[in-house]
Amino acid sequence: MQTKFITLLLVLSAFTFQAQIKTPAPSPSSKIEQAIGLTNVSVEYSRPAMRGRTIFGDLVPYGKVWRTGANMRTKFTTSTDIKVDGKELKKGTYAILTIPNKESWDVVFYTEYNAGGAPASLDASKVAAKVTAKIHPMSYPMENFSIAFGDLADGASGMMHFMWEKTRVGIKIETPTEEMTVKSIESVMAGPSANDYFSAASYYHSTGKDLNKALEWSTKAADMNPDAFWMSRQKSLIQAELGDKKGAIASAEKSLAAAQKAGNDDYIKMNKESIAEWSK
Repeated sequence: MQTKFITLLLVLSAFTFQAQIKTPAPSPSSKIEQAIGLTNVSVEYSRPAMRGRTIFGDLVPYGKVWRTGANMRTKFTTSTDIKVDGKELKKGTYAILTIPNKESWDVVFYTEYNAGGAPASLDASKVAAKVTAKIHPMSYPMENFSIAFGDLADGASGMMHFMWEKTRVGIKIETPTEEMTVKSIESVMAGPSANDYFSAASYYHSTGKDLNKALEWSTKAADMNPDAFWMSRQKSLIQAELGDKKGAIASAEKSLAAAQKAGNDDYIKMNKESIAEWSK
């Protein structure tokens, strides 16, 4: 009898561990991504609801640091350096902490993002950027705390809005779209770089394709960047495979000199061995 009872307990215990009740989160998580010009930004946050409560000045006290949502700190990521309301913000991930007040909010981009709740006070060394934004009253209540992007027409900037209850706060995000676009145009119009030629030659060489074409590209790469000992080394190997040992030795000697200047022992050794082999 005792054995059956113990067995029944084990079965019930196993069922208890396996059967986990699932319920909806009271503050569901959300992630929004937005391209602003050539910059990608994203926000990960939780969305608490009003549920008939007074939010600002009560649930969220005035003058105190707020995590800007619920659960974990709201996380903001930008793929490039940007400006937030004119303040510089480097590429990376930050917590968005806010200090709501009656007439305005302080919006803080905080380097310590992977934590729950808000810090009791701000550590100045962790404040990457801090701006003050005016409150814009809304005519209708927003039940769930929301973050949204808008005003993206010019392709270089946009607004990030925080909305809850009848409060909306927005900050401007400016991206280096013009600078990035001009740089991209100039790069393409200037033609392939030494690295482009080197990569193309490496592919043709390693896959046994047209070695004469590989030599043409490796020559351009080496001429464009004479201090790149690995580029001259590649050219020497292609020349050797094509049977031009004299040219291979000359290229290897250039690679050797550049490697000695850079203090790269591996390439010094490889070039010396190749020169000795091709000189026989």
